[in-house]
Amino acid sequence: MFDTYILYPFLIVSNLVVHRYNVFMSFPIKDVATAEFPALLREIPQPPKSLNYRGVLPPADITLLSVVGSRKYSSYGKQAVDDLIGGLRGYPVGIVSGLALGIDSLAHEAALAAQLYTLSIPGSGLDDSVLYPATHRALARRILEAGGGLLSEFEPTFEATTWSFPQRNRLVAGISKATLLIEAAEKSGTLITARLATDYNRELMVVPGSIFSKTSAGVHQFLKLGATPVTTPKDIVEVLGIAEQVAAVAKPLPPLSERETLVITLLTEPRHRDELIRHLNLNTAEAAQLLMMMELNNMIASHDNFYRSLL
Repeated sequence: MFDTYILYPFLIVSNLVVHRYNVFMSFPIKDVATAEFPALLREIPQPPKSLNYRGVLPPADITLLSVVGSRKYSSYGKQAVDDLIGGLRGYPVGIVSGLALGIDSLAHEAALAAQLYTLSIPGSGLDDSVLYPATHRALARRILEAGGGLLSEFEPTFEATTWSFPQRNRLVAGISKATLLIEAAEKSGTLITARLATDYNRELMVVPGSIFSKTSAGVHQFLKLGATPVTTPKDIVEVLGIAEQVAAVAKPLPPLSERETLVITLLTEPRHRDELIRHLNLNTAEAAQLLMMMELNNMIASHDNFYRSLL
């Protein structure tokens, strides 16, 4: 009897059970053989009894990093996600998160932008009809098309419930070598994942925030308990035990104009667009043109009308 058989034209499946062919995303749901469960998941106190996935499971030659945080994030939180994950480009690192609103989806987006493998573990089944949240089904498709994966212990048509998210969190914490916490309020549900990471003897990293920000209160709880503070991608690489890459010699920056120099000087910390324009002493049209050109030339970046320097 042959191991390989054809279900549909051009769809060949070997040693796998295929539940159905999903037309919308064109990626079948497959069972993971128990012997092929990710090694770290087999170590947790309550390992999953079954797993199914879509796309590609984590390659053996990369180290997984789970990234979690608040659904209600600040511009600082987004900048942290983009800078820290973006700085991992080229490293053998994969990003794991939960496809949820907020930091989760930002982490997946940043991983895609940095051409890193990314794995989503939602709080629902993996069938198109129930994949949660529905607003991120397009993101899930891009993850699959980029060579990433979706993973779940729930039946394919299982609909997300209030208890399925905490249950899912143990997989997010357990599958990775380390977890990075970026913004979380004092009673945020994402703190469950951070606590589980420490319970499972995984490394827990946190991004320190403002002492005045409610979205940093939960992060600072773990910082006080000994979590590793992270401020650069290098910090993450060191915790993961990956050799740091030798940076390529950067091209010299073109000389800045007087106005561009003033903008960079003003952006020693992120500033709101209106405040920045007031300090430039330019009319609104001139200032907008200047900021747009600097952003196009990768000198500055903006989010929610807050600008920061990239130089």
